Amino acid sequence: MSYPATPDDIQRFKDAFRLHPAGVALVAGNTAEGLVGLTLSSIASVSADPPVLSFSVTRSTGSAGGILSAGTFVVHFLTDEQAQLAMNFARTGSPRFTEEQGWQTLPTGEPYLPSASMALRCTIRETLPVGPSVLILANVLDTYQGEPATPLIYRDRTFFSGEGLEALSVE
Repeated sequence: MSYPATPDDIQRFKDAFRLHPAGVALVAGNTAEGLVGLTLSSIASVSADPPVLSFSVTRSTGSAGGILSAGTFVVHFLTDEQAQLAMNFARTGSPRFTEEQGWQTLPTGEPYLPSASMALRCTIRETLPVGPSVLILANVLDTYQGEPATPLIYRDRTFFSGEGLEALSVE
């Protein structure tokens, strides 16, 4: 790939990641302006000691900007029963943080979704602007284990159930 990338290079790159399956997470925080949240498929483990994760947001405004300005936030790993919730937090103007969605508040003030399979309370360690996106490295402060459940997977602009994923034996 050449730099700067050509339109064809950019499209091939987008296609490669659009077809790569990823787990779905919902990041939620509490700011001076109120609750913010967004759906992501870019969550990755960076380090176990110290516990650090990463994700990217495509701009520094709206919910993404709110997460960047929140002192702390919670990363929720979603289950296959939460596809509608993931879609709500992916679309501007959709219902968010409703009573029906099952939100609670942690003693530290962040919105918390107990129905997530796992929730990680975090604070920003470092940010790195990359083009129109921001890469966020976050220190994990606390973990909250939910009920074991089938993960929600995102591939080619579609949500899938992780049900039926079969582990392969490798030598």
